Amino acid sequence: MLHTGTLFIKINEKFQLILFVIVFFTSSTLTFANWPDWRGPTADGRSDATGLPLKWSEAENIVWKTPIHDLGYSTPVVWDDQIWLTTAAKKGQTLYAVCIDLNTGRVVHDVEVFQPNKPQRIHRNNSYATPSAVLEAGRAYVHYGTHGTAALDSKTGKVLWRRTDLNCEHMQGPVSSPILFEDLLIVHLEGTDVQFIAALDKKTGNTVWRYDRPREFYENVEPLYLLKSYHTPIIVEVNGKPQLISNGAMLATGHDPHTGKELWRVLYRDDNPISRVVSGLGLLFINAGGSPGATNLLAVRQGGAGDVTDTHVVWKMTKDVCHESSPVLVGNLLYLLSDTGVLICKQATTGRTVWTERLEGRYGASLLYADNRIYISNKEGKTTIIAPGRTFRELAVNKLDGFLGASPAIAGNSLLLRTKTHLYRVQSK
Repeated sequence: MLHTGTLFIKINEKFQLILFVIVFFTSSTLTFANWPDWRGPTADGRSDATGLPLKWSEAENIVWKTPIHDLGYSTPVVWDDQIWLTTAAKKGQTLYAVCIDLNTGRVVHDVEVFQPNKPQRIHRNNSYATPSAVLEAGRAYVHYGTHGTAALDSKTGKVLWRRTDLNCEHMQGPVSSPILFEDLLIVHLEGTDVQFIAALDKKTGNTVWRYDRPREFYENVEPLYLLKSYHTPIIVEVNGKPQLISNGAMLATGHDPHTGKELWRVLYRDDNPISRVVSGLGLLFINAGGSPGATNLLAVRQGGAGDVTDTHVVWKMTKDVCHESSPVLVGNLLYLLSDTGVLICKQATTGRTVWTERLEGRYGASLLYADNRIYISNKEGKTTIIAPGRTFRELAVNKLDGFLGASPAIAGNSLLLRTKTHLYRVQSK
């Protein structure tokens, strides 16, 4: 809270000298912009935050460093002075939702949300807590794929409702994060047996609508992992109306998010997309899946109806495409990062390559644009910061201890970075 005081001093009868002394008293708790989704308030890795740190290390610009028990790769999300993330026992027998105080790094809630009887097997590079939470005022929503979906009261940590009947055979474990749209919580469950989108009433958890992806594209496909997907959808406004964009295995689809009705589709017949769709300049930049090193990315013109495969694909990228990491659009330039560190800047409307640079390490975290910088974190704990533009310009390289699997998040003028063992709040002093 801000307080002001005014002091008037009378000098004599003929004139007055009025001295205004304004004293500001600010509380110890600062107000931070929210980061409710794993890619931020606009779900595309962009922020208008300023004053973010340029340099840090284990000994520099660390406000606090909090250990996180067990294992999870979910990105921290923020609402007011709360940070929420998920973690899980390594064999999946207990699934947790953890709330951390933004100002102190103290654990506020540590909730055992689910205890699956027979957790599915997962890929060695995955965790049982890879999907990120999504937040709104008073509530945190967590999703562990087939193992459960729940809503929590963010003040008390109490579980308000649970669902354990939205199921699929993940084969390699859950990754897709939930999203909020108006009164709906929307989740994707796309496994080797079934592939569907479910919209739940966020107050009760009851199913409002369900869309099952067209079975004809999933029949007689081998090996089975080609049938599954890891993606998280986005909501985009097209011609003044919201659309849910889903890039699952085999095809991308656009939907009316109120009903789930399919509006359009693009066929590509590739498998397990991971990185999230980015929207801008009248285009959708859609990861079409494929094995690492052979992933495809399509630039699709917005506004189609029905099958628009032959009419709305503007350009296609097939080499050094981002597989895990989601791209970021800054102005008319699209920045993409392959798993092996090939960073590419493209003219977004044409697909023409502007420049290419090789970075050291392996990558999975999504790109972050803020404070006129692009933050790029690798799995070895190193974050490279570059200036956006038509030439590659490195600004800084910073290193933390440990594996960095989650994407970075922003709270005010701080970065939140999650390693395999700790959550860091990084801020310039």
